[in-house]
Amino acid sequence: MNGWFRGKKVLLIGGTGTIGQSLLKYILLDNPEVVRILSRDEYKQFMLQQEYKEYTNIRYLIGDVRDYRRVERAMQDIDYVFHTAAMKHVPSCEYNPFEAVQTNVLGTQNVIQAALACNVKKVILTSTDKAISPTNTYGASKLMAERLIAAAQYQAGSKSTRFAAVRFGNVMGSRGSVIPLFQWQIEEKRKITVTSKEMTRFMMSLQQATELTLKAIQIAQGGEIFVLKMPIIQLMDLANIVIDQSCSRLGIEPSSICIEEIGLRPGEKMYEELMTEEESRSALETENMFIIRNSFMEQRNYLNAVPAKVQSYSSHSYKPMEAVDLKLLVSQL
Repeated sequence: MNGWFRGKKVLLIGGTGTIGQSLLKYILLDNPEVVRILSRDEYKQFMLQQEYKEYTNIRYLIGDVRDYRRVERAMQDIDYVFHTAAMKHVPSCEYNPFEAVQTNVLGTQNVIQAALACNVKKVILTSTDKAISPTNTYGASKLMAERLIAAAQYQAGSKSTRFAAVRFGNVMGSRGSVIPLFQWQIEEKRKITVTSKEMTRFMMSLQQATELTLKAIQIAQGGEIFVLKMPIIQLMDLANIVIDQSCSRLGIEPSSICIEEIGLRPGEKMYEELMTEEESRSALETENMFIIRNSFMEQRNYLNAVPAKVQSYSSHSYKPMEAVDLKLLVSQL
């Protein structure tokens, strides 16, 4: 980060999650004055304390993003905020829709209000490709969160706080990722379940997700959504690679693993989108990402960015990555 956070105060909301912990690792390299970790998971905070016990500039705060007073208190004197807390599990959100709304929508509004009240410099929300043309509660709630972040920017008035979002595909190896599930199923049940053998998804490594988020906080001017150009994978290619790797580790024959197709879950899609055609009309493109600008605000320019091609960016529209390249990516986890 070349000293971006040196001497600064940073708040990681949902900081005990996969993305939050990865951000923490990079931010600490810059020697910030303080990093506050706000989450409701006491056990994960304890484990994080054990891992980073030599650091004296980390503060561990128990609290929920739904609680405005707690969020505002955690944000006192903070320079930069990363909002990574969310309900992410699609079936859980479908079964408990208002719980998802309270965390993903009302929680995001709490972050916005607290940031404005505390004169935070920048706030970055982590979002998902499921927010595009959503067919489930999780996606709809994250779409609403993105809209709140965009609206916050042009409703901020005289406040100088800058709000932006980053939109992820599936993050390999993260909590809720299909890879740990496949590995557990192989070890415990000698079979794996796939929703559909034709399904495709956008996939990114944890390092890519982290780097995109850190890049966003540096170049955000307000109201943007940053979308990494990421590879598309065929679900069956991923399943076969995980089977081969797990069987090699366990000393069993890959042919002994059964693959069961169980069909789409409620609210699940065969394909995902990272950017709609309508969004692409106001988007810019760099070598590694798209920048979807806020259409309600003055259209700004960014270094080495050119107008994006007007089209939908769908996992159905592009060729999936070759299995050999996917195997290399998985092996790096």
